Amino acid sequence: MSRPLLLKNHQREIQLITQRLIITAIGITFLMTILIIQLANLEIYHHTRYTTLSTHNWLELIPIEPTRGLIYDRHGVLLAENIPVFSVDIIPNQVVNLQHTIQILNTLITLSDDQLNQFRKQLKQHRRFDEIPLKLALTEEEVARIAENQFRLPGVLIKARLMRHYPIGARFSHVVGYVGRINMHELQTIDPVNYSASHYIGKLGIEKYYENALHGTVGYGQVEKDASGKLVRTLQAIKAIPGKNIYLTLDSQLQQIAEEALDQSRGAIVVIQPRTGQVLAMVSHPDYDPNLFVQGIQQNDYQQLKTSPDRPLFNRFLHGLYPIASTIKPYLALEALRSHIVTPEFSLYDPGWFQLANSLHIFHDWRPYGHGTVNLNKAITSSCDVYFYTLASKMGIRRIDSVLTEFGFGAATGIDLEGELGGTVASPQWKYQKKGVRWYPGDTVISGIGQGSMQATPLQLASAVATLANRGTRLTPHLRLTEETNGQSSHQNEPTPITTQITADTADWDTVITAMQNVVNSPQGTGFSYGPHVYSLAMKTGTAQVISSRSINLPERFRDHHLVIAFAPVDHPQIAVAIITENSNRPIIVLRQILNHYLGTSSHVFATAKHTDT
Repeated sequence: MSRPLLLKNHQREIQLITQRLIITAIGITFLMTILIIQLANLEIYHHTRYTTLSTHNWLELIPIEPTRGLIYDRHGVLLAENIPVFSVDIIPNQVVNLQHTIQILNTLITLSDDQLNQFRKQLKQHRRFDEIPLKLALTEEEVARIAENQFRLPGVLIKARLMRHYPIGARFSHVVGYVGRINMHELQTIDPVNYSASHYIGKLGIEKYYENALHGTVGYGQVEKDASGKLVRTLQAIKAIPGKNIYLTLDSQLQQIAEEALDQSRGAIVVIQPRTGQVLAMVSHPDYDPNLFVQGIQQNDYQQLKTSPDRPLFNRFLHGLYPIASTIKPYLALEALRSHIVTPEFSLYDPGWFQLANSLHIFHDWRPYGHGTVNLNKAITSSCDVYFYTLASKMGIRRIDSVLTEFGFGAATGIDLEGELGGTVASPQWKYQKKGVRWYPGDTVISGIGQGSMQATPLQLASAVATLANRGTRLTPHLRLTEETNGQSSHQNEPTPITTQITADTADWDTVITAMQNVVNSPQGTGFSYGPHVYSLAMKTGTAQVISSRSINLPERFRDHHLVIAFAPVDHPQIAVAIITENSNRPIIVLRQILNHYLGTSSHVFATAKHTDT
């Protein structure tokens, strides 16, 4: 008997499908819930974190270097500027193999050992994501070669930047100074935020002293970059604040006249405006080209400068310590007069030598047979040593020290340059502390002509004679005339008295200054070779021995140094000058050229300086 045919149970199938659908729906709902919770967790609770991470994938905050302020002379002549150049920079953390990358670059452009050494130093001083310059001032050809091979050089950038440049070159190197790469020591002292985009800092001179004003304030920009690190666009920026422009008191034309007047002589010149303390010229010769130091001077070039017997790197007006020599005599004469130790009429006979009581030592005059009968006027005019040996013995070392200190010797003047030396005003205490020996009467005698341990810088000599020209008003020498921000003058230096007025009777001032006029006007004057002049002029010459010898045929380096201090016109002084030439007798020639230029005369006939002491 055959089985009955079974038909499908539709009800059962529907029920089974429904159960499966419900299970599937529950599973999908569960998974969707988990997904929604995770999305909510990412979008809401961790929104800030992941937005930041995402932004850093394509946005970057970069510092913007401020434009360094310019430096001008008092007439607007540009002394320090910024010129556009291309540089090749490397970002270390974007470079897979730094050594290999440098090798590739070395086949494309010329890299010196000094540049590579400087780059390695910079690597140690900067963070790995900083842009570090490898070479500045690329040629157009070098830029093109790197651009063509950019695909081989990830992390290597060609950047347009401003480089410091000194258009007048060496003439102002000792005053303006220069900028150079920031070193490890400087990194410890600067604001790392404000210098985050800067690789250079003032090293010497005005560039260093006014670094904060010249540097400016760093800015920031949010930029978009592509996958290779190239800049696509700048989204927003906080502009950098440029540094201030600084106008100096210096007169570039007077500086040129002064330096050229020195010719081949080594020496220093400082010119001051007595009524204001403004420095009109500062020359240290020989000098050097500061542009060599901006990119990093080559080792060979530096060694030549460093080992040169003429010492071009040595700042003579700021660091040169020279015997005050006979330029000390007007200050001692003033002290003797106001202290009533001598009168203008006091005279003595000069046989050519001086001897202390109970002493066998002979102190010689620069003139072997002496000056005969000498009063104070003649003693200054002809620079009689015997008169001032006698005067020093009468005054004593404490009075000598006191008046020299009043005129600023023995201490820095306070000029706006770093590293100024203070010189030496010798005293019994100083000698014992420095040399461990006592002071002898003979020390006082030679102090009367500015020899022995008496030392001063050319800047101190100029400041002191400016004070003499002002009849006792001593002002701080300064170089900054004014600052400029966005075309607006924001600061101007006013004359700043250093001390209270140096007091003396008018007659005493007149006696000393008249004698200084006779130095140049009298045939017996040590400055008579200056020749005719249409302005009133007060002067004192001086000679500093290098070795003790009266021979006139010494090798050049053993010859005497010569000094001049002067001011003009006498009644209303406009200019005060101190000049020293090493191993040559040229100061009077130099002085005449400076004064003729500054006081507007047309005479250019210069007498040859005769051999005089002073």
